[in-house]
Amino acid sequence: MIKVNIILDNYKWKNKIKNPNNYFKKKLNKLSKISSFKKKKQEFSILLTGNKKMKSLNLNFRKKNKITDVLAFPYKNIVKKNDYIGDIAISYEIIDKRSKYSNFFIEFDKTWIHGYLHLIGYNHKKLIEYKKMSKKENLVLKHFHKIN
Repeated sequence: MIKVNIILDNYKWKNKIKNPNNYFKKKLNKLSKISSFKKKKQEFSILLTGNKKMKSLNLNFRKKNKITDVLAFPYKNIVKKNDYIGDIAISYEIIDKRSKYSNFFIEFDKTWIHGYLHLIGYNHKKLIEYKKMSKKENLVLKHFHKIN
């Protein structure tokens, strides 16, 4: 079972996602039906915030003084008994801006899935890693949204 803790730090999120806990419960239920995610016992947190907070987090943790769409903070616990895998932060303004050309929920799902994959060990520093991560993201999105 995959569990998420939602921290709502920006009221604008409520304009799009009325009940974030319920939204994620449905998405994680679908995620757990995908073979590579079955039988995962994991917990993570998502901070739904805005550009100001994202810029601050990006500066503090990555030394980059700019906004970004998503940040992932994997929790590397030596003791394997802990199922907590880390934290994700997402900017409302960036997702909302992208959704002008797409769909808010597709853009949101792309973003948190990207962060989640970082938490479980995926990255995109090299082209081969990028392709592997992108393939996994697309698999999940197709399952969520029935995208061709």
